[in-house]
Amino acid sequence: MSAPKKVVLAYSGGLDTSIILKWLQTEYDCEVVTFTADLGQGEELEPARQKAILLGIKPENIHVLDLREEFVRDFVFPMFRANALYEGLYLLGTSIARPLISKYLVQIAQETGADAVAHGATGKGNDQVRFELGVAALAPSIKVIAPWRLWDLTSRTRLLEFAETNQIPIAKDKRGEAPFSVDANLLHTSSEGKVLENPAEEAPEFVYQRVVPVEKAPDTPEFVEITFANGDAVAINGERLSPATILTRLNEIGGKHGVGLLDLVENRFVGMKSRGLYETPGGTILLEAHRGIEQITLDSGSGHLKDSIMPRYAELIYNGFWFSPEREALQALIDKTQEHVSGTVRVKLYKGSARTVARWSDESLYSEKHVTFEEDAGAYDQKDAEGFIRLNALRLKLIATRNAKAAK
Repeated sequence: MSAPKKVVLAYSGGLDTSIILKWLQTEYDCEVVTFTADLGQGEELEPARQKAILLGIKPENIHVLDLREEFVRDFVFPMFRANALYEGLYLLGTSIARPLISKYLVQIAQETGADAVAHGATGKGNDQVRFELGVAALAPSIKVIAPWRLWDLTSRTRLLEFAETNQIPIAKDKRGEAPFSVDANLLHTSSEGKVLENPAEEAPEFVYQRVVPVEKAPDTPEFVEITFANGDAVAINGERLSPATILTRLNEIGGKHGVGLLDLVENRFVGMKSRGLYETPGGTILLEAHRGIEQITLDSGSGHLKDSIMPRYAELIYNGFWFSPEREALQALIDKTQEHVSGTVRVKLYKGSARTVARWSDESLYSEKHVTFEEDAGAYDQKDAEGFIRLNALRLKLIATRNAKAAK
């Protein structure tokens, strides 16, 4: 690969990406443009701007963007229409943020005339795949630089030495190895490494970022009502709110009740297993509520078909194929099923659980007349079930008859 002339760097302002910024300048003698995304990670982003200036980046080459609404509206909500869970448990909080970051890396590169983008993902993780597949799908001619796969700064000691040599500020708590690493956005926090690397040991409470331990959650349950329109949450307790505000509020409510904590050993796309502690309070409530409203508004054929493709859809997102034609095709099918998924769900939060206790909708398919154990006024003729059972039993009877003959 020829040396780039201008690089757009996905820049957090932390030590690693600050080292990458300086490394790009020294290694390639190129111009660097920084891109910092506010995805609701809960950190002040102005320090990232100031640190980029300190490292010699021109103010016009520093991009700090608030993407919270777009993140929830165009990425999180479409994913939740599918009830997506990777390996049956993981709500894909890190995975779903990467295509949005890739989108803006490409967009800023095109706007500034950059011929390359760079990221700080390591060569052991999934994020390198997600970033690079995203860039490949959106702008195949743009080069991607992954310093962790290129440089010789292979230890924390060497990273710190490089930082000190190049006068990169190092926070005091970064001089030793951190007990664990955290990735955060509006959907979740993900904690990995060090104190979490042995899956035989319970994660210590000091790792928790958003969720209180269930033992410390309130002794009184709380009820929250979530209203949906065409599969997306639009209101909490009757108050219409923006997508990002809905997720923010559900995070606050769920976190204090200990909802949404997941200790998972997952299969990374690159082949290894990893252990992570995920905290997704708002997403856990949202998934439960969405399932609740689908129970009364979605017919069985559509619902069962959607459930059958969900694992494949979730795997595509986890593996970085958000911009693939197959994900878009599945999304079209999923969105079609959501045309009548509108109404309100009441969820009970208590000591780590989020449980649907009531749901109602003008689009409901539930008919009390048909299912009642009382007099149904002719809504359903129970004699009809006899022929239905006979037809479905015919195949089984023929198989049993054949097998009985073969056994003689």
